[in-house]
Amino acid sequence: MRRWREEDRAPFAAMNADPEVMEHFPARLTRVESDELIDRIEEQFDRLGYSLWALEVRESGEFIGFTGLALQTFEAPFLPAVEIGWRLARPAWGHGYAIEAARRAARYAFEEAGLDGLISMTAERNLRSQAVMRRLGMTRDPAEDFDHPRVPKASPLRRHVLYRLTRP
Repeated sequence: MRRWREEDRAPFAAMNADPEVMEHFPARLTRVESDELIDRIEEQFDRLGYSLWALEVRESGEFIGFTGLALQTFEAPFLPAVEIGWRLARPAWGHGYAIEAARRAARYAFEEAGLDGLISMTAERNLRSQAVMRRLGMTRDPAEDFDHPRVPKASPLRRHVLYRLTRP
């Protein structure tokens, strides 16, 4: 886990344009949108001291995605809150990178950033991310599931599940 570099932009854009990676998001990102996301991530690091870290494979240095902490402020009863999240390139799936990095991000949240709790959310049908949430020790109350206001009403991705993790 590290801050973003200029050379991360092209593989990040390719990842954000991959239909499998973006299956549970309303749309794939263009190169411009992907670059703007990196800029917002870096701005949050500067403003809050935490954000979404770029991930690379320790042995090779290959960029494989991100994990980390994002302040969420859209209109929902459980917000504002800090979300722990991840997105990995397809070749990095199934190697344990998401859970390893998420555990490190959670430790950072509680031990270094002084946060008392984290949330994570995903489309109801994203079972892979929900499995990571459960392995991380997060819990879900189905009464807190919600229709994401930034997802079109007719989209099958609108219904989201909410998981929580509190300071150990």
